[in-house]
Amino acid sequence: MATSAPKVVVVGGTYVDMALKCDQIPLPGQRTAGSALSYTLTGPGPNQAAQAALCGCSVHLISKIGGGPFAQMVKTTLADFNVNIDFLYTAEAKNTGAIVTFVSATGENTSLVYTGANGALQAREIEAAEDIFSEAAVCLIHGRLPTDAVIRAIRFAELHGAKVILNPARPIEPAGKENHLLPMECFSAHILIANLYEAADITDTSAANIRTAKLIGSDLVARGVNAAVITMGKRGCVIVDRTGAEHIPAFEIELTDQTARGDAFAGALAACFAVKNDLTEAVRFAAAAGALACTKFGAIEAMPTKAEIIELLQKADTE
Repeated sequence: MATSAPKVVVVGGTYVDMALKCDQIPLPGQRTAGSALSYTLTGPGPNQAAQAALCGCSVHLISKIGGGPFAQMVKTTLADFNVNIDFLYTAEAKNTGAIVTFVSATGENTSLVYTGANGALQAREIEAAEDIFSEAAVCLIHGRLPTDAVIRAIRFAELHGAKVILNPARPIEPAGKENHLLPMECFSAHILIANLYEAADITDTSAANIRTAKLIGSDLVARGVNAAVITMGKRGCVIVDRTGAEHIPAFEIELTDQTARGDAFAGALAACFAVKNDLTEAVRFAAAAGALACTKFGAIEAMPTKAEIIELLQKADTE
């Protein structure tokens, strides 16, 4: 008898990305010739949802887009990745969020971000999706959304027993009301994923280096997080929970573009954790996904398949 796919709810921002590849990222006032252009759907919402779906999960995305010409492209692309868009809301009077990214020949990148319709996602729209929270094993949330929506998503997931995995980005606030503190609800997450520099900022730690990663993770756990995963790029990542800390080495790959690394990591971690409640195994699976995403140019199109991730893990185990 066939078993049903594990269910994952992803709550995150949706953007259209214009990625331009060039030999060197231009400085202010400088003009540089580009060598490649991609014009695609991106953002933590679609990217993480697509990665979880590629790993075999049944995925619902809760997000918001504008009513302009990009709306159909967003819906079509998500459908191609088998991501459910029943709760992909539209703000007709706004534009879909946009990112313009420059990628150098060495894989470094810099971006300009316009939040657009993402800033209009409302708590009541999260409430309207209560049924899918009740069926989910994991709720993966990216914090770069309005505070009320993030808080409501965390509370609904916890209410219905879904494990909350949170990327603790700063919420989108109205102009003039910026708040540099994360909502306290963020520290009730089952797993908090942050890169070393984000984690250092959250915990007010001045030295953002590998030697302080375990201390930073311990600080986050002391604030209420069940487990913290601190990612460090080429240096791998550190898992910290109430039993101790563990370092997961990075996978060696040929770097092409790091744009999608974090989203591939988060989406794959959510997918693996939804199947098996083993954080070490899920983080290693996620690290392999993040590494593979760096071998391709682009964002959502760079997400690896489950088979590719397993192949890299098996290769690493035999070396």
